[in-house]
This record gives sequence, C-alpha cells and structure tokens, in this order.
Amino acid sequence: MDPTSDLLPEAPADGGLTTGAVARLLGVAPTTLRSWDRRYGIGPAARQDGRHRRWTGADIAALRHMCALTSVGLPPAEAARTVLARTSGGGSSGAGTPAAASSGVETAGDGSAGAPAPSRSARASRAPGPLPVGRARQECRGLARAAVRLDAPALEELLTAVLDRYGLPAAWDEVMMPVLHAVGREWETAGERYIEVEHLLSWHVSGALRGVTAGRPPAPGAGLALLACVPGETHTLALEALAATLAHQGLPARMFGAAVPAGALEDAVRRTGPAAVVLWAQSRKTASPALVARLAAVEWGVRGARRRPVVCVAGPGWAGRQPPGARYLSGLADAVDTLATL
Repeated sequence: MDPTSDLLPEAPADGGLTTGAVARLLGVAPTTLRSWDRRYGIGPAARQDGRHRRWTGADIAALRHMCALTSVGLPPAEAARTVLARTSGGGSSGAGTPAAASSGVETAGDGSAGAPAPSRSARASRAPGPLPVGRARQECRGLARAAVRLDAPALEELLTAVLDRYGLPAAWDEVMMPVLHAVGREWETAGERYIEVEHLLSWHVSGALRGVTAGRPPAPGAGLALLACVPGETHTLALEALAATLAHQGLPARMFGAAVPAGALEDAVRRTGPAAVVLWAQSRKTASPALVARLAAVEWGVRGARRRPVVCVAGPGWAGRQPPGARYLSGLADAVDTLATL
C-alpha cells in the first residue's frame, strides 16, 4: 500500500474517500480506521486497484455508528458486531465482509472471540493502546477510547453528557479524573507515545469546565477565594474544576492558574483581601511550606481590624506534609464545603 495515498484530500467523485480524508472528517486517527478494518471488518466496500481503501457514504455511516458505540463505552469487538449486524440487515454496505469471513480467527485482545488476529504491522504500531481505567464507570471507558483514538468530537460530546448527567463534582471525581490519571500513568511508562493523548484530553476537559455556567447568583457576603498553582507547578485542571464548581454554586473565586510567583500571590492577597487562598501542588518538589507561611502572614484592612487569609493546600504534593496552620483539602467536594464556610 502506498503510504502517501492517505494524504490525498479526496478521491474521484465515484471512488469514495481515502482513509486520511475519512479520518479528518470523523476526527479519528487513520490507524484506528485501519485497525477496525483488519480486526473487526468495519472497512470499505471498495478498494482502488484492489489495494487502496476508498470509503463510500454507506461505509462512513457505519464508521459513525462504530464511533458512537465505542464512545459510550462499548468494547470495539461488540460495537463492530452491532454495526455489522445493522449493515448486513440493511444490505447497503459491504463494509468488512471479507475480513469478517477470513480464516485464522483467534480471541481478540479485549476478550471477544471471532476477530481476526492483528497483522505484524498492527502489533508493531506505535499508536497508543487502550487505557487501563480499571473498574470505573462505563463513561470512563468511552472517554478513554475517544482520547486514545484522538477523537475530538466524541470527547466533546462525552464530556458534555457526563456533566449534564452527574453534575460537575461527580463528573470530575468519577469520570474525568480517573481517565486523566490513567493517561498520566501511561505517559510515565510509555513516554512520548501518550503525550498527544494527554494534551488533547486535557484541552477538552479544560474547555468543558470553562463551559460550566453559574447555577445561582453570587451568595451575599461570601468570602472570596484565590486559586493558584504554586511556583513551578503547571497542572491546573483540578483547580479549574474547583473554580467551575464554585462559580456554579455562586461562590466568588479568582483563578490565577499555573506557576504563580510568590511575590505575585502576596500582591494579589493584599489587593483583593480574600477569605481563603488555595495552593495546588501536584508534586512534593513544588509543595512549599515556606510559601504557605508567607501568605498566611499577609495582612490587609484598616488599623485595628486587620485580617489574614486562611491558606488551604490541595493536591498530591501536600499529602502527608500539611504545613502548620494550613487546611488540607482532600478532594473537590471537601474543597467546596470548606470554602463555603469561609
């Protein structure tokens, strides 16, 4: 197969679309489409010159169905059986018939029988494999599959759906965070193979969190909370989830994001007079008890009625080393409850 064929934007009008064009249309990696063709028979009805894949409208409709099913957590082999049953029942698409009928059948890697064994080139592919999310919600598996195949439209739909269904705290704790942790673990062990997966997933999670709107007007007299990552810390998603939840509940907050210098944090405290400052540290290397002490000592207000902020620490970097005088926030729900009392 000519490796440059999938770079063509489009095939002749009567010949269908190339794999590359279909991948761009659906937001799916070309390697995923080839894998579905080889392993499950979700492939094109025709091939140009008998070799190059050309996808017709019926083929693309089958792919859309496959993407929808896997995005909600259905295993690929089961999703493929559903799609093939539908297309064979309608008699409109020949997607994958040769592959499904081929010999040399063995149990697939996801535990389903009847899928052809992947070729040597498929086994040697550098495309990321499935994310191990353990005994998590079904939506976690769907989100993980969409992230691995770089399916941006599916990520957006899934994140919107889980936020609508569970609300922000539960969606974060039970769906988003487990998948982010799974990506992080794979990144640590597989290196650059998962960087693109982590970046795409993080981008869409951040966008979904920013799309959360205020659920109620600001509570009268509620104290302001400043949210910031400690110097040298760039992981912001947990603070973004906290900022979105506070906004949804009508609790005022200022989100400063990643790696805020100590001097800038002190200045922000003096200028805004917050009831609380939340410092996020992902790593023990960035968690700084000295910074906590500096911020806890900042005062504002008129003489005789000076005030200081309550400093809260959050994130795995602070686990087991809570600085004196600071409040440790163990999770999103705990953080919201604590800040609401201030």
